[in-house]
Amino acid sequence: MTALVIHGHFYQPPRENPWTDEVPVEPGAAPYHDWNERIHSECYGPNAFAHLGSNAVVNNYKNISFNFGPTLLSWLARHQPRTYQRILDADHESASDRGGHGNAIGQAYGHAILPLCNQKDRLTQLVWGIEDFRFRFQREPESLWLPETACNDATMSLLIELGLRYVILAPEQAGKVRLRNDGEWIELTPGDIDTSQAYRYTHKDGSGRSIAVFFYHGGLARAIAFERALTSSQGLVDRFVHVGQGGKLVNVATDGETYGHHFKFGDLCLAHALEVEAKQAGFWITNYGEFLDTHPPEYEVELNLGPLGEGSSWSCAHGVGRWIRDCGCHTGGEAGWNQGWRGPLRAALDFLRDNAAVHYENSGAGLFKDVWAARNEYVRVLLNSEPWEEFLKRHQRHSFTIEDEHRARTLLEIQKSALLMFTSCGWFFSDLAGIETIQILRYAARLIDLQTELGLETPQKTFLEMLAEAKSNDQAKGNGAEIFLREVLAE
Repeated sequence: MTALVIHGHFYQPPRENPWTDEVPVEPGAAPYHDWNERIHSECYGPNAFAHLGSNAVVNNYKNISFNFGPTLLSWLARHQPRTYQRILDADHESASDRGGHGNAIGQAYGHAILPLCNQKDRLTQLVWGIEDFRFRFQREPESLWLPETACNDATMSLLIELGLRYVILAPEQAGKVRLRNDGEWIELTPGDIDTSQAYRYTHKDGSGRSIAVFFYHGGLARAIAFERALTSSQGLVDRFVHVGQGGKLVNVATDGETYGHHFKFGDLCLAHALEVEAKQAGFWITNYGEFLDTHPPEYEVELNLGPLGEGSSWSCAHGVGRWIRDCGCHTGGEAGWNQGWRGPLRAALDFLRDNAAVHYENSGAGLFKDVWAARNEYVRVLLNSEPWEEFLKRHQRHSFTIEDEHRARTLLEIQKSALLMFTSCGWFFSDLAGIETIQILRYAARLIDLQTELGLETPQKTFLEMLAEAKSNDQAKGNGAEIFLREVLAE
């Protein structure tokens, strides 16, 4: 039987106001309060309760591989507990049915572009994602979704060191392959990879440690996301049959929001396809973990690291340029607009992050045994999986006064804001003044606010000077400093 794995990447950026922890009204999502509510109504909820007729209700998450962003899961747990529970139930039931391999995989915590993170931030993003998964799904993750599938060798090596079993990448991210131990590498043109099997990526340290890599089928992904393949469940499965002829695996990955939000009734098409037509066509509906048990990699792979060697992704033809420069990739906007604001925005936030890291190390050295180990484990406090008092017992250097405790907690909250201000959505769209970019600037403002609270010297003046170099395409919106002062500090 040919295996069929459909992966859905379900994600929304964190939308909560960092001071109140509540999502403000987002007028663009009307008639709903905010975009989380709207997309839940159109996608997350319908996929948990897909109606097939005759009172049959299908939990689509039982039939697909999936990941939910940790910040989205946090929102669902608070605001849509029935849907949240269906997601957890789907993983538990699929693990029971598939030899311990649940359908859920984790995600790097704050949806930052990992190749553009420094080493410490990259580790924390992955460690927080793993810990969030453990807390919610009560098991170890076999994989983590890489935001925008952005990847480089440093990221892959870290996944191996953290014990992950496999990763999902875009076909264009494969650089060259060889039969294991054969020694003869075959260079690939972008996208020219056999997606019907897993590959082995080996750590660069010579240890022989490795991770399996699945490259999804690019043509199927484009058809589902952009070419109305969800119009007919039978038509969708016919595409799977055509692609799967003679192969061991048909696998496809898209944004999960495709199924209902981007394409109305996509949730019903998915339910019909996997509950009825795919089974009739003889597909083995499974997930990547179960498939690996019987089909280990036979070939090795090296990554395509993009034109500048920075890494590659699924949504930028220029590697990871979309999140650092005006590479030409964007979504929305008007004719003549540019994204020259991306570089100054990243430079300003990098500066703010690095300044906060110096303060954290200097101020935290007298409080924590290891400041970076404390940050990596602080997610347990955020998840309420470990009481703050127990966390302190393990990490404090000495007995704390009330003032010490306040200072320690505030320093860690500063680091939380420093991580979240790199959420990838801030660079993804067409203009500096979009709601996604304003949201990451809120985290920057919160960082500065907390530094002021602790009496630390804040770099706001230099930060604003750097931010002023980022220009909105709308002259009325001004530059980054003006947007920061008007849209964030004046709220």
